[in-house]
Amino acid sequence: MKKLKFYGDSRSGHCYKVQLLCAEMDIEYDWEEVDILSGDTRTAEFLMMNPNGRIPLLELPDGKHLAESNAILCYLADGSEFLASDAWSRAISLQWMFFEQYSHEPYIATSRFIIQYLGNPADKKIDLGQKRAGGISALGIMEQQLGEHDYVSGVAFNVADIALFAYTHIASEGGFDLDDFLNIRNWIKRIESRSRHIPMVKK
Repeated sequence: MKKLKFYGDSRSGHCYKVQLLCAEMDIEYDWEEVDILSGDTRTAEFLMMNPNGRIPLLELPDGKHLAESNAILCYLADGSEFLASDAWSRAISLQWMFFEQYSHEPYIATSRFIIQYLGNPADKKIDLGQKRAGGISALGIMEQQLGEHDYVSGVAFNVADIALFAYTHIASEGGFDLDDFLNIRNWIKRIESRSRHIPMVKK
């Protein structure tokens, strides 16, 4: 039987999200490594699969393609313990996943991209500095939530935690020190101690 296939960059937190969920759910898949800096996502072949030219990209056995990391998480987790079945709990998880995309990723993930992918060039120093306040604010909101709950959307580990864990646990690679965020650090430890947890690939 044909497996799921992912196109992704193992250094990317967005791609790590789907790897982490697959490990938790014991989902087998094939992986095709994609180099975004070399233009692999801008080829005609790739753009036929995802016109937006982004990874991760999921290819289903029937040939359909699904893009956007958090959409992929919800698709894979549907019907499992990692995505609540009742409308309210599901909405809370989605609330935090939207928070990750709009209030967290643009600052923390983008800062990491500038430093780790682009080599922290001098012409990006201003951009990097402008992302500082937004990243600290996002971490502060998480810190407050995790002071009241073990996991971001409540008592259970689910796709919202995976979405936020991916870049939060490597926030230091984007210049964000977690020393002042005890609740976040404890949350990271809880996730890393899960029996099926896998670390992010380091190149």
